[in-house]
Amino acid sequence: MKKILQFSLILLFITSPIVNAKNNQSTFSFPSKDGLQITVDSYITKADKRPLIVLFHQAGWSRGEYKEIAPKLNKLGFNAIAVDLRAGNKVNSVVNETAKRAKKARKGVTYVDALQDVEAALAYARTLVSDKTKVIAWGSSYSAALVLKVAGDHPELANAVLAFSPGEYFKRMGKPADWIKKSAKLYTRPVFITSAKSEAKRWKPIFNAIKSKKKIAFIPRSNGNHGSRALWKRNRGHEEYWKAVTRFLKDLK
Repeated sequence: MKKILQFSLILLFITSPIVNAKNNQSTFSFPSKDGLQITVDSYITKADKRPLIVLFHQAGWSRGEYKEIAPKLNKLGFNAIAVDLRAGNKVNSVVNETAKRAKKARKGVTYVDALQDVEAALAYARTLVSDKTKVIAWGSSYSAALVLKVAGDHPELANAVLAFSPGEYFKRMGKPADWIKKSAKLYTRPVFITSAKSEAKRWKPIFNAIKSKKKIAFIPRSNGNHGSRALWKRNRGHEEYWKAVTRFLKDLK
């Protein structure tokens, strides 16, 4: 815990925000555990005790996955930051700056390589809030799985988890077939897991392993969508996802 706090304090003093006054959004960066700069969009509307949600994107994408979602979370009473992980590319016209830097520096850009970015981002988020303010980890696809792993292995980093389409995606990268499930067994705090209807079987073993008094498995009535894009307005069934997410978040304020 002491090492995490020391690392977090270092991060706090080396961020460089670029503010977009039009939408009250700022973009800045901080180092991952290996020194690679991670780009983040901040949707922090008020510097108060509102819970802070840390948003991670799905494979091949960027922090742009949350351009539509993050402002809605603000309206629900939450602050948020959307993180570019090194395993990604572009979505919604937003280029993944972290991935660009990683490729230029010839660093690994697999899902497993991005684990350190998730850990660093959650540690950084802790520096933005008071000790009593909640930090909520939110992942999409491969990052949903990584969020569950980090939350299980480092319970001090997240007070709650939302995982959209998690799964055991890491076997081809040399990890055990139950790599995420093993860490999920250690997680005891609130968790919300959802996906497209057809994907539920992928994460059921992970969900069943979690020993939390508050764990929600949401399977949509519609076919739904993979990852956090299920909440995008243009995707059919987004309303039912939002209702379920809103109910879960309500108890975390």
